[in-house]
Amino acid sequence: MDVKNSEDNLDIEANDEEKTEALDNAPASSALTDSADTTVDNGLASDQETSSPLEDKLPDDEEDPSDWFVVHCYSGYENKVRHNLEQRIETMGMKDMIFDVIIPTQEEVEVKDGKRRTIERRVFPGYVLVNLILTEESWFVVRNTPGVTGFVGMGNLPTPLRPEEVAQIIKRMEADSPMINVTFKVGERVRIVDGPFNDFRGLVKDIDMDRTKVRVMVSFFGRETPVELDFLQVEKA
Repeated sequence: MDVKNSEDNLDIEANDEEKTEALDNAPASSALTDSADTTVDNGLASDQETSSPLEDKLPDDEEDPSDWFVVHCYSGYENKVRHNLEQRIETMGMKDMIFDVIIPTQEEVEVKDGKRRTIERRVFPGYVLVNLILTEESWFVVRNTPGVTGFVGMGNLPTPLRPEEVAQIIKRMEADSPMINVTFKVGERVRIVDGPFNDFRGLVKDIDMDRTKVRVMVSFFGRETPVELDFLQVEKA
């Protein structure tokens, strides 16, 4: 009987070790998703402070222990959350632990009512990026900021962005040329707003994202004629 109990205990310990190893070795997922499964805590930030689940899971990188983390917040309140967090960093003396808070945005050119305009659009609505050294204190300051609903991560632990993910986001934000907001699809009817075919209407035949060109079938002298145009020369009819 004692031998059987010992074997059972060994099996339980082995299973626990396998689960722990699987969690520790799990790859960092792409943090920028809207899935509820990737948000550590979907509860609303309130006056009741949230306790930290970190315990012994803190980074041990002595060279550069800071990482970029994705924080989920209410969509449309990103600027307010950044302001609130920056105030907490200042008043709570956390400048040596929490270094930067950014809202990924990019410039886009869109055509509306025949007029071009450049707008600044949020790349990931409902998320802000925070560069920090992950400790109990820094987790507490961020997580309990009004408007924050949780860190994005695996299980109970915030998952840092991979360096290549951060580089891609920064590159997107610092692009010299604004992106063109394409509001039409193949098969949809559009109106030409610039060039010799101004005010003609036709169906989108093909869209070339690399060349930022669109081919539109226009009725010209009773025949359907393909016309290649720049994205900014057409708008959804």
